[in-house]
Amino acid sequence: MKYCQNCGSTVSLAIPQGDNRHRHVCSSCGDIHYQNPKIVAGCLPIWEDKVLLCKRAINPRYDFWTLPAGFMENEETLEQAALRESVEEANATLENLRLYTVLSLPHISQVYMMFLADLKNTDFHPGLESLQTNLFTEEEIPWNELAFKTIDVTLRHYFLDRKKGVFPLHNSIIEKKSD
Repeated sequence: MKYCQNCGSTVSLAIPQGDNRHRHVCSSCGDIHYQNPKIVAGCLPIWEDKVLLCKRAINPRYDFWTLPAGFMENEETLEQAALRESVEEANATLENLRLYTVLSLPHISQVYMMFLADLKNTDFHPGLESLQTNLFTEEEIPWNELAFKTIDVTLRHYFLDRKKGVFPLHNSIIEKKSD
């Protein structure tokens, strides 16, 4: 950040009084511009013994498979964001949402919050951000073509939990891969 969103003057990194982190502080009006992690909300849509995946039509990870998910917008709830993304990416109608995975990615300042959800019907189709939408059994999942580690982790939890018949909330951290 170079300029204040309030008055347009230059900002500099400083630790404001009473704080313990560097923040962008306006040199003119004194506004402090906080930068916080982004929340990604999404769903793991289920139909019988299958899950719905979307093949991405956008970058990053164009042409890779994912669960319907995306950045939460202002003035919406977590559930609204997850449902909106499911419509935008797969035109999927879902019900019975229950929070399933919370995955922190501190190295990119993101938190994924994924819900288990039941598909109301199989009348889904690709949205503008998807090339394809398909239902997959565990054996059919294109594991080497998944777009993100968060999707892999969520799917692996689901298939293990399904064998046990119990679906607890999973809360974990995904660290940056070491080179």
